Amino acid sequence: MSIIKGIVEYHDELIALRRDIHAHPETAFEEIRTSEIVATKLEEYGIELHRGLGKTGVVGTISNGDGPRIGLRADMDALPIHEKNDFDHKSTMDGKMHACGHDGHTTMLLGAARYLAENRDFKGTVHLIFQPAEENEGGGRAMVEDGLYDLFPMESVYGMHNQPELPVGKFAVKAGPALSAYDIFEIKVTGSGSHAAMPHMGVDTLVAAANIVTALQTIVSRNTNPLETVVVSVTQIHGGDTWNVIPDDVVIRGTARSFEPQIQATIEPAIRRIAQGVARTYGAAVDVTYESRYPPTINTEAEAALCAEVVTELVGAENVDLNPLPSTGSEDFSFILQESKGCYLFIGNGPGEGGCVLHNPHYDFNDEIMPLGASYWVRLVERLLPA
Repeated sequence: MSIIKGIVEYHDELIALRRDIHAHPETAFEEIRTSEIVATKLEEYGIELHRGLGKTGVVGTISNGDGPRIGLRADMDALPIHEKNDFDHKSTMDGKMHACGHDGHTTMLLGAARYLAENRDFKGTVHLIFQPAEENEGGGRAMVEDGLYDLFPMESVYGMHNQPELPVGKFAVKAGPALSAYDIFEIKVTGSGSHAAMPHMGVDTLVAAANIVTALQTIVSRNTNPLETVVVSVTQIHGGDTWNVIPDDVVIRGTARSFEPQIQATIEPAIRRIAQGVARTYGAAVDVTYESRYPPTINTEAEAALCAEVVTELVGAENVDLNPLPSTGSEDFSFILQESKGCYLFIGNGPGEGGCVLHNPHYDFNDEIMPLGASYWVRLVERLLPA
């Protein structure tokens, strides 16, 4: 494993930085402290700086002669989760937590930025993109709409995410879909409330809602080609306030995932048809709201192949999965990739100190992998921008 020695030398500093960010999590578009840390570090490394892109985003630029222009992206935001770890660097912000490893992503890119600024063994321009609001709020889209490519033209752009179930020292990368599209829906079921002891006097919205939830499962099992990947999950049901009253309204919320645009386009009509049909059966009415949040994250072929070569040289062919199954998770890096060629890959996080599931209150990023992740960024730059 050819981790860069210079990066290993400041591994302890990276650990301290990552744990400080972990202890002070900030959610979407509120990354004021985090972006200030990023900006301060970039300035300390002598890197040209642009603040405030996409509200709290930061872009650092390292230019070293004429050559191609590329982007490296890390996300900065945390999640609205109450942390249940008890180590010293646990969240100090009640109800907010770095439960997806963005603290580690930010720190690995800062580690690479420091090395690249100090050594400059490349010819061209590297834009270091520190993005806000990846979780649900589309910070990647906000940066693009705020002029990311106008201000920082790039021929290709690259992203990386930790993967807990992948062992430390391993990478996974492939061309084509890496992550699914992310849609959300809300179904408001309206009936007529009544006393729970006399349900015949009203229209039971809870019974209608329960049957809608069950019927929505047929979108995957009976409405979609078994060879196509679709996920429809109900994640919330809200209705009623006490034991003896059937409520007037019930709200159902959930998410849908898919990889192909033509498949994605079939999900909303199916949800509307099923919700309306089931509700009508029980004498209720529905109002359906559907929103396409993130498109699928799709790696371009040549760039994925090049990234595969870089990680293979870094850790050996036996430690690189070149045919991972695409994930039904989603990423707003997809908005950045829509405007450019590029690749998004996964670095193994191992079981980790606090558990091996992302978006879990016991999760913690594995500090051991930071020199490897930062080394990947540097080797990628050296490959794309040879001196």
